[in-house]
Amino acid sequence: MKPANARTGLRIVAGEWRGRKLATPEGDTTRPTADRTRETLFSMLASRLGTFEGLKVADFFAGSGALGLEALSRGAAHCLFVDQDPAAIRAIRTNIANLQAQAQSDVRASSVMSLGQAKDTLDLVLLDPPYDTGAGAVAIDKLNRLGWIGEQTWVTLETGRDESVSIRGFEVESTRDVGKARLHILRRTA
Repeated sequence: MKPANARTGLRIVAGEWRGRKLATPEGDTTRPTADRTRETLFSMLASRLGTFEGLKVADFFAGSGALGLEALSRGAAHCLFVDQDPAAIRAIRTNIANLQAQAQSDVRASSVMSLGQAKDTLDLVLLDPPYDTGAGAVAIDKLNRLGWIGEQTWVTLETGRDESVSIRGFEVESTRDVGKARLHILRRTA
């Protein structure tokens, strides 16, 4: 069993841990969100949120945990990391330990689809599922029904550049193409 590594040169883009390297899962089952894509996504979010201070965040299909750790670096209070791949869980735990972010983090080795009812809604939901599977839309619908997503929750979904998103009860507030990725910011409709 090989440990997680930093073979991609993935780094935290901004905030308290700016420039810190992140471990990525071994193998090719995980596609970490590139620094440039993360920078674009968080710029889009910053213009809407103003600040990440004190936010409750979840990083679903977390991979290396880069999205959630980026939010924590920028001031989020807590992040739930969910991924079912053992190599991804090892990388997430390595990154959390290296950044000494254990108190702000909850790691769950499970499928997003197996989560139960939420105790409270989240402020920000970050999803980076495998491209061309529709898994993100299915997950958002289920998370909404289980109370993870509230009226004030911002939801981001990364898909392949040629994918469009349509989820009942949600509007796509903004999209942006970056490299091979398409970033979607969604909000629940009234």
